[in-house]
Amino acid sequence: MKNYRDPLTAALGVLLVLAGLWQVRAGGSVLGYVCIGLGCGLFGHGTGELVARWSMRNDPALQKEQEILRRDERNVAIADHAKGRAFDLMTFVFGALMVSFALMEVDLAALLLLVFAYLFVEGYAVYCRCKYEKEM
Repeated sequence: MKNYRDPLTAALGVLLVLAGLWQVRAGGSVLGYVCIGLGCGLFGHGTGELVARWSMRNDPALQKEQEILRRDERNVAIADHAKGRAFDLMTFVFGALMVSFALMEVDLAALLLLVFAYLFVEGYAVYCRCKYEKEM
């Protein structure tokens, strides 16, 4: 199934883009624009994975080197550290964004969606921390 995942992802992306364009032409629905955005993302991801696989298919040495780099402990530690720093920054940026939205008197529904998304991410961080503390 893994061999068919990337072409199916790209094909689904094309279908979503076409469905979105059809909806935009028919009535200008917001759902059409959402379909176009999701379709472009799926198409880009699927074709990117296909191109990467095709480019490494004829070079087993490069394929082995990329696999070693992907699983290297140092690279994994660097990526995890970068994710942690980005999460710390996101906490302060989204906090400031919520305060600025409240001061600008943005619609309450939009503000509450942002607050709930922020609290969900922070709650998940606490859950993961507790889970990892039990494991280690």
